[in-house]
Amino acid sequence: MVIDAGAPYSAQAKLRQMHCQGQSTGGTMAEPTPSGCDATWMALALAEASAAASEGDVPVGCVVVSAEGRELARGRNRREVEQDPTAHAEIVAIRAAAQTHGHWRLDGATVYVTLEPCAMCAGALVNARVARVVFGAKDPKGGAIVSQFGIGVNGRLNHEFDTSGGVLADESVALLRDFFGRLRAAGEK
Repeated sequence: MVIDAGAPYSAQAKLRQMHCQGQSTGGTMAEPTPSGCDATWMALALAEASAAASEGDVPVGCVVVSAEGRELARGRNRREVEQDPTAHAEIVAIRAAAQTHGHWRLDGATVYVTLEPCAMCAGALVNARVARVVFGAKDPKGGAIVSQFGIGVNGRLNHEFDTSGGVLADESVALLRDFFGRLRAAGEK
């Protein structure tokens, strides 16, 4: 699959949008299915994760999609680049999405992220009022949605979101293993 890392409203992005909304794309893509759309958006999040790794950050990427199926923003881990402990992919992406959307409430939005969000990010997703979170790999130690705390899904907070996990999980795990394997080989972690 070729991933367009250019402008969010490129011709390829328009085809993805039409495909996921069930419009005719001239036969260039398979018939739309929810899981197919999830994989398409997750592939973009994986491209962000790869970019994070190339900048020396943990490879986690995120894409925020509006209720209408339009990409609002992308983000990647930038903790090392910005020396900011809060610069996780989800935080970077939802901040940019709120700016694009013109409001902090991202009602109806779906967030695609390559790794199950941590407690900070899951809390931010609750506060942003997203409708759905789709993640790639589970994070048994730090994942705060399904692996540890149930943030956003357990009914204890003022907002809940739907969640789906395991979308392109193998690709997400491979990026993480490769990244940490290179760090260990270099004696850095």
